[in-house]
Amino acid sequence: MPSLPHSNTAGPPLGAHMSVAGGIHNAIDHITRVGGTALQIFTRNQRQWNAKPLQADEIKTFKDKREKAGLEHVASHASYLINLASPKQQMLNNSIRAMADELVRCQQLGIKWVVVHPGSHGGSGLESGLERVAKSVDAVIELAGPSVKSTILLETTAGQGTSLGAAFDELEFILSRTRFPERLGICVDTCHIFAAGYDISDSIGYEKTIYELEKTIGLERVKMFHLNDSKKEAGSRIDRHEHIGRGRIGLDGFACLLNDERCRHIPMVLETPKSKDLAEDVENLKTLKGLMNSK
Repeated sequence: MPSLPHSNTAGPPLGAHMSVAGGIHNAIDHITRVGGTALQIFTRNQRQWNAKPLQADEIKTFKDKREKAGLEHVASHASYLINLASPKQQMLNNSIRAMADELVRCQQLGIKWVVVHPGSHGGSGLESGLERVAKSVDAVIELAGPSVKSTILLETTAGQGTSLGAAFDELEFILSRTRFPERLGICVDTCHIFAAGYDISDSIGYEKTIYELEKTIGLERVKMFHLNDSKKEAGSRIDRHEHIGRGRIGLDGFACLLNDERCRHIPMVLETPKSKDLAEDVENLKTLKGLMNSK
């Protein structure tokens, strides 16, 4: 499989979520192989509560490879088990502990962002769920300790079931109630916001969405984008990722984002399906780079 050159410096940093199978440092090799300049990883098995502590040699190898690759933009995605809005106390306690541990791991690895879904209120109500997220975030930061500086990025969601974060004002609610607003940011997932009803498939819908985002949260709080097309229609509330240009958002929507001067400094990573040879990532990155300056 051929490698691609690094992203056009005039555009945003582009990359993908990569596997850490065989060692966290392998993700650096994978992203370099496909020509990416932004990376997202799991630092642990995301289907288990307890994680094996990082060893000094794996931390050093990761940092050395990252420095050699010149990879500035790296994020971790927290475990899918975590629910910072859960009305069940044991689940909430487990989630807070796991999230604090993730912040500590990222501090050790030199990773500045940890992406996490706000969680699900489980039928207890929207506002009470959002309040719990804000309080849980505070508890996470306190448990991690003052030496840990990694930033939590709340991810936009599709709004399926009782999940929180489908509307920008829900995320703003959390940001306005945490005692540590400087330690929080936002990760915008294109598939999720589209499924939640923000139709970014054309320039009119895209501009309306960016206006709403700026008005409620502020673009300065957006630290990362997940670039995923959507298998389902706008407003479906169903989260199904598709390759770039093959879904309901389409190439025009992504061209709007990639050529938006307001967003050109923000790292953007793919979370689209892939095979072991990463050919799909190469193709999707090629498509994205080809959209730059196309509008």
